[in-house]
Amino acid sequence: MNYMRILTGKEIPLPIYSGVIACLENPLAFPDLLEPIYREAMKLDDDTLDRFRFSLMRLQLYADIHRNEDLEKAMHIKYVAQVLEKVVFGSLVMEREDLSAD
Repeated sequence: MNYMRILTGKEIPLPIYSGVIACLENPLAFPDLLEPIYREAMKLDDDTLDRFRFSLMRLQLYADIHRNEDLEKAMHIKYVAQVLEKVVFGSLVMEREDLSAD
């Protein structure tokens, strides 16, 4: 799977993507890579942080679109993208509302 293409979209790749790709390729490494990715993200300027957030959103969209092809892989991709987005940005842009709360 070409994670770099998904992360990059039509933009220039960011160096932080290498850590994200390592998490996607090796689920067991994710806990160890979370903090280094967070620390690298905190050094980014606002425009680059915005691009990074959109890359995480692209991963989530990709996982949703392709979930019927490999459900386990799609769940892992979405989990990594959502955890990174929550840790770095504090919330999810594409968070679903809990309709049962009403």
